[in-house]
Amino acid sequence: MQEAKEFKCGVVGLVGRPNVGKSTLLNRLVGSKIAIVTPKPQTTRDNILGIVTTQDYQILFYDTPGIHEAKRALNKRMVALAHNAIHDCDVVTAITDVDDPARIIEDESVLEALRTAKKPAILAINKIDLIRKEKLLPIIDAYNATGLFQAIVPISAL
Repeated sequence: MQEAKEFKCGVVGLVGRPNVGKSTLLNRLVGSKIAIVTPKPQTTRDNILGIVTTQDYQILFYDTPGIHEAKRALNKRMVALAHNAIHDCDVVTAITDVDDPARIIEDESVLEALRTAKKPAILAINKIDLIRKEKLLPIIDAYNATGLFQAIVPISAL
């Protein structure tokens, strides 16, 4: 008789500022266009679930609304959804981009949410196809200095 393998399941929250490529990454990870991708900020207004299943594991990915300084009630609700996903998931994948290396300051609200949640976190630095390689290392170093990430992975989600 063959021994049954242990099936594993985990929940990953995809979080970050608006328009850093969370929805694009979700679509890529699940291999299907399930999340709308537009250049318009706050297109994702609710958590979107994407599921990857193999014989050995299942990963539930939650694409979240962008974390930003919200002034209106709708935007505050959207940001709250992202914060809830951070607390409800097993692992957080924080996503940023390389459009402006000074954006680590704008990512401070995301970083603070990670500090508070104390969850394992991976940083995906997206859109690396848009910059020269020598400009990438200082960005990685800046995020690495936060001490929040178990891994920092440069990607192009396209």
